[in-house]
Amino acid sequence: MSFDYSKNSKSLALVWALIVLFLAVCVIYPLACIVRSVTIQDFKNVMTQPVLHAVMKNTLLECLCSTSLSVIVGYIFAYAVVKTNIPFKKVFSIVPVLHLITPPFVGGLAFILLFGRQGFITQKILGLDVSLYGFTGLLITQTLCFFPMAYLICSQVLKGINPDLEKAARSLGAGELRIFFTITFPLSLPGILSSFLFIAVSVLSDFGNPLIVGGRFRVLAVEIYTQLTGWLNVGNSAMLGIILVVPSVILFLLQNRLNKKLQNKTSTISGKGFNSADENHCSLIAGIFLFIFTAFVSLVIFSQIASIVAGSFQKIWGVKTQFTLKHILSMKDYTSHLSDSVFFALIAATFSTLIASVSSYLVHRTDVHLKKTIDVIAQLPSAIPGSLLGLSIAVASQKIHFKYSPALIIIAMTVAFMPFAYRVISNTYAQINSTLDNGARSLGANQMTVLGTVIMPVAKDGLFSGFIYDFIRGVGTLSAVIFLVSFDTPLASIQLINLAEQGTWGKAASLALVLTLITFLILGFGILIDRLFFKFRRHYVSCAG
Repeated sequence: MSFDYSKNSKSLALVWALIVLFLAVCVIYPLACIVRSVTIQDFKNVMTQPVLHAVMKNTLLECLCSTSLSVIVGYIFAYAVVKTNIPFKKVFSIVPVLHLITPPFVGGLAFILLFGRQGFITQKILGLDVSLYGFTGLLITQTLCFFPMAYLICSQVLKGINPDLEKAARSLGAGELRIFFTITFPLSLPGILSSFLFIAVSVLSDFGNPLIVGGRFRVLAVEIYTQLTGWLNVGNSAMLGIILVVPSVILFLLQNRLNKKLQNKTSTISGKGFNSADENHCSLIAGIFLFIFTAFVSLVIFSQIASIVAGSFQKIWGVKTQFTLKHILSMKDYTSHLSDSVFFALIAATFSTLIASVSSYLVHRTDVHLKKTIDVIAQLPSAIPGSLLGLSIAVASQKIHFKYSPALIIIAMTVAFMPFAYRVISNTYAQINSTLDNGARSLGANQMTVLGTVIMPVAKDGLFSGFIYDFIRGVGTLSAVIFLVSFDTPLASIQLINLAEQGTWGKAASLALVLTLITFLILGFGILIDRLFFKFRRHYVSCAG
């Protein structure tokens, strides 16, 4: 299949030009602007300030510890659900997914309600007058926030391990502990490393948790914001962002390389996944430990959600615990914040999914020019911290004198979350046999018709997953939009941070609760529409046949 400009390929050429233009204008140009805004003096300022050296060390320490602990918790949780027959494993399997689709700022706010100075656990249950703000609090919050990512990756790897290998070792007299360390764990290493690299990038760019819980423990993602808003120093802010990008890009490249090896390795080991529910074995002691562990983590997750609900109906959290509807009723004052957040997230999720689906088709199923370049740029934003991405778009918009805040926010959300949809959709397209393309083309359909009428309908599950993830991340995003909001475009996530900083926990909890409920309602509505559409299409096809 060659790339030509014949009548049959004009639509493809137009779409290709639009994708290249979007990536050039919305990804490459803003990054070029932020790089050009940095001077030698900015570099000297950053490198000669001991305070900023401490921030860099804090960032490295936080990244290593939070990532390691998240992967450990995620892997143990995945092992308990996939490789054992502990009670309530189906319930436990839902917990990480439930937590993953909850807006990300909920974890930081819930931590304060549970473990702050007026925290339910620290003060009411344990009677302690302590504060876990800082490194300890941030470590706990980020572990709970990111372990679901490790769970999802590791659970897929564990499901792909051929149970016959473990069964053979067991028949030769090997104990469960030896089987784990000689078979299960070594075959899980690619997934563990992949989840470590993926989570490390996410931890480096995390903004909301360090801002809410970090206290005086300053990290680069927040310092980028502080340097600009507190000191009005664009150069220092941009320089710190560039410094943060370097390890993120390295981790991103390693992750991509490992993902390709993981796919080959998984196919070599097991091909398709195995249903090994009847082959799960676990010693009594290990089973008790894994059950207690998963139950404890699940209890903490549910307690976070419960604290948000309880905080919404208490007069003053931890002081006056009487029931009140005051905070919930006050949410009418934040109607514009909620509507803007949902509307912008829906628009951005639609754009990001559409751009990702077309880009993936161009890269993996056509022979257009710049395929590899499109592939790299489409995934590049995942290696860019949200605060730097938002700052780069703000700087670029000033250079071209474009100040329409809603458009900038939608662009930032679209660019920030496009890589996830791109990867999911690319993996989905890879499972679709190319004979479908060839068959449609032989009947006279051009390539864009094939995409719209054959590939995308078949890949609807991947498209839906990418859309839902991008929407949920968009609703709760902070770092990517914090430099772009204005008085005319209030967002719920920004307002929640302001309420938390003011100590108005009741309103903050209510806003988080309402936004979470809206997110789940839209998710449920999307699932319902998806199922109804699939049922209707199946009925139509059967009638037509």
